[in-house]
Order: sequence, then C-alpha cells, then structure tokens
Amino acid sequence: MLPKIFKPYKSLRKNLVRIGPRTDGGYVIDKRVIKKSNTIITCGLNDDWEFEKDFLKINKNCKIIAYDHTVDKEFWNKRFKKNLIDLLKFKKLNIRKITDIFKHYEYKSFFKNKNNHYIKKVVLNKKNRNEVSIKQILSNQKNIILKVDIEGDEYNLLNKINKECKKINLLIIEFHKVSKNINKIKKFILSKKFKIIHIHANNFGSIDKNSNPNVLEITLINPTKFKTSNLKSNIEYPIPGLDFRNLTRRNDIDLKFYD
Repeated sequence: MLPKIFKPYKSLRKNLVRIGPRTDGGYVIDKRVIKKSNTIITCGLNDDWEFEKDFLKINKNCKIIAYDHTVDKEFWNKRFKKNLIDLLKFKKLNIRKITDIFKHYEYKSFFKNKNNHYIKKVVLNKKNRNEVSIKQILSNQKNIILKVDIEGDEYNLLNKINKECKKINLLIIEFHKVSKNINKIKKFILSKKFKIIHIHANNFGSIDKNSNPNVLEITLINPTKFKTSNLKSNIEYPIPGLDFRNLTRRNDIDLKFYD
C-alpha cells in the first residue's frame, strides 16, 4: 500500500485523456495543457516516442526535445540484428512486429526539423561532454511538458525540477524502486509545487515485498497554471478505459492507499 499523499487530486473525468498507445508508453494527462504547451522535453527515450507522436497529432505546433545517451548507432545496430534474427526464426510474424524491425527509419524521420534527440545523459551536474544538466535542459524554456524516465536517476533531479516549476505545465515521471526511495518521493510531493492528477503502476516492474509497485507512473500538474481541486480523488486505480497494462500478458496492479 502507498501513503495517502500518493493519491491523485480530484479531476474532472472529461479533462483526463490518454496520449500514446494502450500499452507501455501511453500516459494519462490533463487535456487542458495540450494547447498551452509549446515543447515536450523527454528525458529517457529508448525506442518509444509514441506519446510524443500522438501528442503532435493534437498540437502540431509543439516541438519535441529528447535526451538519451543510450540511443546511439550501437543501440540501433544491436536492435536491428536481434529483430532480424527473431524474424528468421519466425518469432516475428505479425505486421507490426515485422515493420518494427525498421524502427530506426521511423526514428530518423521523426527526429528532424523541429524535433531533436540529443545523445546525452541527463544529470544534475554536468561533468563531461556526454552529459547535460537538468538546468541546461530547462534554461530558456516555458510552458513545457517534462517527461522523465531515466531508470532511477530521476531522484537526483527532483529538487531542481521543483525550483524550475514555473516553466513546467505538466510533469510525467516514472519512479523506480519505489519502496527504497519512498521518502524522496514523499518529500517531492509534500513540496506542493505540483499536484498529482494521475497514478499508474507499471506492471513490467511487478510488486515488491512491501506490496508496493516497483515502478510508478505519475502525472503531476502545475496548480498555479491550471485550476486544480484541493480534494483527493475517490476513484480506484487503475481507471477502466484510461489505464491499460504496460505488459499485456501480465495483470495490472491495483493501487491501495493508507492514511
């Protein structure tokens, strides 16, 4: 069970919308931020930009700036070889999986012109040219959606994100090893710079010995920019019709909260 402060604030159901696929990579956001945001800054990309692609269908004027030091030439070469071997072994037989082999071409097509991917690691303090600090990322920005999925390094950035909150309309963040870092997450939430409007357990991570999800996907809104209730939600999570399993062959994780 999670502390009650993790429970989202009440939102109008009509304001909540899922952007991206009905599997891993889709997130629930407040649709009021869509037209009022001019940039999505994505920290942690891997091979999934479905959220960003879906968002641009609604707000074509938005631009995407992504950072991920792991997505380089070696990444794409390894991915292509593995997928090709799977195909030759008849492990990839449906159309989606076959076309997925050529994901690199889609990547090259998406990240051009106004959309950019930088092969840099997101850190608190830059130490070499292969890194970029969160301060650099957020400098000269305003009205952004910040999306963070950097496999545990997110905890180093929380204080700086709070300090730069005026630039951020909406924050989407994946917290890893939740029980181990629960006090850090609580401190971040209690700062009240942002309000939680949605929470979902990523079932790729399963649950730990404390019955907490190992990975939580949390959407937070800037309450100084968008009117937000002071009352906690009374609905159950996951939300039918909005939330879907990250890993389709594994049951979703029901979330419970305690006082």
